[in-house]
Amino acid sequence: MYNQRRKSSLLLTLLAIILLIFFSLPKSLQTQNIQLEIAHSHCQDTLYPQLCISTLSLIPNLHQKTIPEIISSTVNATIDEVKASTENCTNILHKMSKLDPIEKRALDDCIELLGDSTIFELNTTLYDLSTKNHNSPYKHYNDLQTLLSAAMTNQDTCLNGFDDSKHNLRHYIEHNLHTIEQHVSNSLAMLKKLKPESAPGSTISSSSNSNEVFPEYGAMKNGYPKWMKKKDRALLQAPINQIKFDLVVAKDGSGNFGTINEALSAAPNSSSTRFVIYIKAGTYSEYIDVERKKSMIMFVGDGIGKTQIKGNRNVVDGWTTFRSATVAVVGNGFIARGITFENFAGPSKHQAVALRSGSDLSAFYQCSFVAYQDTLYVHSLRQFYRECDIYGTVDFIFGNAAVVFQNCNLYARKPNPNQKNIFTAQGREDPNQNTGISILNCKVAAASDLVPVLSSFKNYLGRPWKQYSRTVFLLSNIGSLIDPAGWLEWDGNFALNTLYYGEYLNKGPGSNTNARVKWPGYRVINSSAEASQFTVGNFIQGSQWLPATGFPFFLSLTSSS
Repeated sequence: MYNQRRKSSLLLTLLAIILLIFFSLPKSLQTQNIQLEIAHSHCQDTLYPQLCISTLSLIPNLHQKTIPEIISSTVNATIDEVKASTENCTNILHKMSKLDPIEKRALDDCIELLGDSTIFELNTTLYDLSTKNHNSPYKHYNDLQTLLSAAMTNQDTCLNGFDDSKHNLRHYIEHNLHTIEQHVSNSLAMLKKLKPESAPGSTISSSSNSNEVFPEYGAMKNGYPKWMKKKDRALLQAPINQIKFDLVVAKDGSGNFGTINEALSAAPNSSSTRFVIYIKAGTYSEYIDVERKKSMIMFVGDGIGKTQIKGNRNVVDGWTTFRSATVAVVGNGFIARGITFENFAGPSKHQAVALRSGSDLSAFYQCSFVAYQDTLYVHSLRQFYRECDIYGTVDFIFGNAAVVFQNCNLYARKPNPNQKNIFTAQGREDPNQNTGISILNCKVAAASDLVPVLSSFKNYLGRPWKQYSRTVFLLSNIGSLIDPAGWLEWDGNFALNTLYYGEYLNKGPGSNTNARVKWPGYRVINSSAEASQFTVGNFIQGSQWLPATGFPFFLSLTSSS
């Protein structure tokens, strides 16, 4: 009896040991498998799933994490990569001898784009995703999409500066930058789960925004984006003599300062209220850099052709396209009215930017932008142009912002012999970026210097600078200068399947679409369902507009003026 009990006891002990081993070892494997399975589920819609899975699988207790926390972990990993890349660029700049001026400037561009802009945008992303922010991340969906889209654009801009590097500097930095781009791309893909209609308890139909092509511009009010505060709209509309100026710039000594840069230096940093600098009529030969710390700045001039800011930096003389701008703006909330921005380097100097904006929620009203190749660099974030004149030759409106041109005049100038004029070159690199160029109720025409020789040059609405280039011309008057094909290839078949180019109810002799390109990504917008996404009413919430403003808006699908 004793031996039987002892045998039973030993058997139970052995069984317990076997069960302990059986359940303890598989448990760790099971946990690991669960972790990978969860990572797979979150990464299934990303463009770079392998990187996504390897990143998420390192997050402790992944199964307990919310979507904002998971995206935040990816963003944190991205920030580490950005800091390492910034340090790498700094080391190359300081340690490599015999760099030419344009290579040094390209490295400076990268240090600014990575260490300033990208870090700022990713840190802001983390804040909008966190519990520190009193609003739900679902309410920040458009902001988050905009910030991540801009962060990705910065990496590509950095690499563009090394296209002609004699020392192949791209080789030393591109691997890390591609990793950053892929992290951001994955974050953008996962961000889709935070669309407002996905919010817990939301009553918004999941189909209401599912096909939006440009969902990011937000509501309009009184003819301006709703994100532009009422006081700012009043500043844009008020007569000059009724505006209260904080500082005055005048070349004749009648103001606070004689140069714009002096006034800008005196403006407060990180302002949350509008700071208005009045720039009296005159020609100001200055290079202006409205830095990130200079937020909520407004430049008011005496009108197009009266207040002029001029420069002539260009790539032929050793400047990068990014650094060639006469005026560069990254401080958020920048507004300008009644000013001409010009780069007079000329068509033979190739890329020479008049204005570059990477300022979120920036707006330009009754301004002109005058140059030849690459006139207006709508680099990133959200921008709005109304009643502006833009002059140029090759790719003269380019970049990767989410930008609307409304009631503007676009003029092609006389280029160099054998050159073609291209109005737009949009730089969207990823299908989840919320970027694109929307040209609404504008005029597309030849400038006075092109008119006499119009038959000698071909002119096109746009060409695909990047893989997912996205541009639409809506309800605009297109002149006879536009080639019947309408659009031009960038390089063979590049991006022809993935771009999104559309035309809707345009008028004028150049608007006939019968002989347009046959690319898979191009479409004449015919259906009311698709066209309505781009109208004032639906595309930019035109139902909130007030007809009493006197501005000529198209509120429906009709082509009336």
